[in-house]
Amino acid sequence: MSTLPKATSPTVAHNHQVLRESLPFTDVQDFEDARRGLIARRQPNAVAADDGTVVWDNDSYAFLEGEAPDTVNPSLWRQSQLNAVDGLFEVVPGIYQVRGLDLANTTFVEGDEGVVVVDTLLSKETGAAALALYREHRGQRPIKAVVYTHSHADHYGGVKGFVTQEEVDSGAVRVFAPEGFTEHAVSENVYAGTAMNRRAGYMFGAALARGPQGQVGAGLGQTLSTGEVTLIAPTDLITTTGHEEVVDGVRMVFQMAPDSEAPSEFLVYFPDFKALCAAEDATHTFHNLLTLRGAVVRDPHGWSKVLTETIDLFGSEAEVVFASHHWPTWGNERVRAFLTEQRDLYGYVHDQTLRMMNKGMTGPEIAEEIQLPPALENAWNARGYYGSLNHNVKAIYQRYLGWFNGNPATLWEHPPVAKAKRYVDLAGGADALLDKARASFDAGDFRWVAEIVNHLVFAEPDHAEARDLLADTYEQLGYGAENGTWRTFYLSGATELRNGPFGTPTETNAPDVVAQLTPQMLFDALAIQIDGPRAWDEDLTIDIRLTDSGSRFRLRLANGVLTYSAAPQPGDADATITTTQHALPAIALGLPLQQLAAAGIDVSGDTAVLARLTGMLDPGDKDFAIVTP
Repeated sequence: MSTLPKATSPTVAHNHQVLRESLPFTDVQDFEDARRGLIARRQPNAVAADDGTVVWDNDSYAFLEGEAPDTVNPSLWRQSQLNAVDGLFEVVPGIYQVRGLDLANTTFVEGDEGVVVVDTLLSKETGAAALALYREHRGQRPIKAVVYTHSHADHYGGVKGFVTQEEVDSGAVRVFAPEGFTEHAVSENVYAGTAMNRRAGYMFGAALARGPQGQVGAGLGQTLSTGEVTLIAPTDLITTTGHEEVVDGVRMVFQMAPDSEAPSEFLVYFPDFKALCAAEDATHTFHNLLTLRGAVVRDPHGWSKVLTETIDLFGSEAEVVFASHHWPTWGNERVRAFLTEQRDLYGYVHDQTLRMMNKGMTGPEIAEEIQLPPALENAWNARGYYGSLNHNVKAIYQRYLGWFNGNPATLWEHPPVAKAKRYVDLAGGADALLDKARASFDAGDFRWVAEIVNHLVFAEPDHAEARDLLADTYEQLGYGAENGTWRTFYLSGATELRNGPFGTPTETNAPDVVAQLTPQMLFDALAIQIDGPRAWDEDLTIDIRLTDSGSRFRLRLANGVLTYSAAPQPGDADATITTTQHALPAIALGLPLQQLAAAGIDVSGDTAVLARLTGMLDPGDKDFAIVTP
């Protein structure tokens, strides 16, 4: 493996310009806020699974001291220093946060006897470590409720590190979530989970070494933990803004925020503390409108309106705002300013993108031209550490107009490999293309080098010089990136070009998540995996009878598509499966009949039909190629 290169002269010049000319680095208020209220740190702050595997190590970021090195954008270095501040913190008396134990935060709101937990981190192991840190310094208060602010895995995945399913089933612990939570939490991580999780490995730099030439942080937090993702279904779904609940004396007023940062989300105001939990709708970064791992495009127009409502509802009273990531903001005047800047950021970028779009500009053109007003450009909380201005503009364009830019030349382009071979031929062959690319590299035109050498790698994947030059180029682009996930994407690409694929380090489509699939969602998940061409000639039907709910479904595989219906169907199916909803997911495993029977699944009729169905499944590839064909 080659040694990591230094930043080239153009990269150094770019990073020095950021430090000298563009941003208010003398403003240290965020550092004061990030350290305010520290009670204690875990020392060392590493967390291991039962088998000894380290699933979290915040101490690996100890190098984040002093001035930014040439290999890190100074603005991202600053943000990573802030995100790496860890420990148990007092937000206000009675509200405590653990930060720096996962990508997200967990918050403890103390009641008459117990505590309400807001968000639970990603992994069971980091969740348990956070709870232990809290109890070490605040006592053995029982957990009375868990609040999931939204449907992303880093806010519910650690729940079994806090409470058990049995405690929830007994009624001792209530679990609050916004309407639609389970459907969105499960579908996002199952339907496209394989692709999202593979790309998330790039996005969070999970396989990268920590250090000035590697992963320094992801902007929203440092990285994802890699422990066990768990899920306990909510007991209480909140559906309306203004709804109030009282648990153990803790008053909570909810504000619904669907289709903002997540499809299912709410903010929570604690009036007795004058404290607002902004979930993930107001953080110390410009958030993603389309996350690089992939997701449904978010609505910045609606997001902006949510924050206007937040200001109207709570802005005159709140004395502190804290979120599911980053550090709190104190003082009513500062709270209002922070929420207003965040609101204006999403509104401005939405409106200006639409204005330019309606002049005929395409997403990439708008992304190059758009500028934030100075007040937002110089607001640290509006910087693009997680969702960049560039890729968020393209996301808005995609949300309204889709992938096609209106130019017929782009309507039916060749796929990547076929296009790449034609570009290499047009350049005069591999050697000629490399000569031109090296000249552009020396000139610091890394964007152009990436574009043309990527064609060569796709045309000739085993071309060692091309792979090396593309890896060198990605490193320089990463070293100059202000956005944490851009940096990790570039450096992960360089890593795989040199060392081969690193797979999927963190998987959110975990057994607890799959277990929450409704029958309909399970059937949809199976349909997505059907190998259509192989199933063209199949024609089979299976009846599903669920003894616990009384539900019945008819599955049909024909014409390469698996469909289902709950309506009464004529005639008998080829086979009938009788089981419970809880056991139903096991039919997708391809198990022999004896094991299915042991799992509580009875198959009658033509028992070979189920094997024919599962034999048509084509699961996703957790190691699919990204920077090579």
